[in-house]
Amino acid sequence: MARGSPARGPDPRRRGSGAGTRWRVAFNAFKRINIIQRHLIMSKHTDATEEVLLEKKGCAGVITLNRPKLLNTLNLSMIQQIYPQLKKWEQDPETFLIIIKGAGEKAFCAGGDIRVISEAKNANQELAPVFFREEYMLNNAIASCQKPYVALLHGITMGGGVGLSVHGQFRVATEKCLFAMPETAIGLFPDVGGGYFLPRLQGKLGYFLALTGFRLKGRDVYRAGIATHFVDSEKLGMLEEDLLALKSPSKENVAAVLENYHTECKIDRDKSFTLEEHMDKINSCFSANTVEQIIENLQQDGSSFALEQLKVINKMSPTSLKITLRQLIEGSSKTLQEVLTMEYRLSQACMRGHDFHEGVRAVLIDKDQSPKWKPADLKEVTDEYLNNYFKSLGSNDLKF
Repeated sequence: MARGSPARGPDPRRRGSGAGTRWRVAFNAFKRINIIQRHLIMSKHTDATEEVLLEKKGCAGVITLNRPKLLNTLNLSMIQQIYPQLKKWEQDPETFLIIIKGAGEKAFCAGGDIRVISEAKNANQELAPVFFREEYMLNNAIASCQKPYVALLHGITMGGGVGLSVHGQFRVATEKCLFAMPETAIGLFPDVGGGYFLPRLQGKLGYFLALTGFRLKGRDVYRAGIATHFVDSEKLGMLEEDLLALKSPSKENVAAVLENYHTECKIDRDKSFTLEEHMDKINSCFSANTVEQIIENLQQDGSSFALEQLKVINKMSPTSLKITLRQLIEGSSKTLQEVLTMEYRLSQACMRGHDFHEGVRAVLIDKDQSPKWKPADLKEVTDEYLNNYFKSLGSNDLKF
């Protein structure tokens, strides 16, 4: 109400004092209810829209992926909020490090929201070109970030969640961390820079993880070289507080805090890497240049481990298997930006193809776990067929 404007409604001064008091009480109660209702509407609205929280706390910028019921899966609107804020914090002299984490106890980030991408395509909406372009731009921004970047990998960390963490300087896994790149099972390939970091893991480990979607848990995520530190999940809150309390920290100060917690963590300290006993087999079987040869190597090996992997690989999309092996072989000698450009081409070709949409249907929509791949046989995925996936998109290529 403007100051000095006549009051609307009954004027209590014209009535008896009892009426005036009752009017004021009623009016104040009405105001209170109104404020509460407005607050509830706003908080409902806020809860629905704040899929990612971007907060300045102490010396750090903190990114919280805030879709716990959906395992913090990444959608376009989250990417479009994180990217500019990351760039802002990178330039801000009062922000000394960036922390990224997931809300809830189940997941850091279970991946990109691929079901939405597939449904958009079926509804003739072109979401995929924008989604993958902006996601890969964010992956590159994380890799080139000039401030220490700390990802807290608590819970499921797959696909797009790996892209949000693995290119950063520090990756802290807990015993609840579950890492996988399971894309060949849904007619895709391990993207978000998978063609860069996977072939750079020890021996042929990255090739094995990419083709089979094998899951690493807890300290194994550190032993594989995916995480840089391993911390007890119960200490994660304290670790974050200690990082936020640092005064104008350097990269070395941040590293020292992480190292402290890592050294103190006793969980599975004496347990060897789960795949340690199989590394010789992995290195010999997965060093072939064709998927057919890898399959032959596993058959010839004949061990229960090799036959188990064979069973897994035979369920995967033949097209995805061949794309993935070539992606990793080529990516092993490319820069991250070159890899992301290649992966953008592959992503768009997969969106045009059959297997991705069939994989999403079988695994996420109908959940019958029985995808019908086309082509259904590795022999039909010829080099010529494959070349179309790796073709330049001309002016639509991803550029940095």
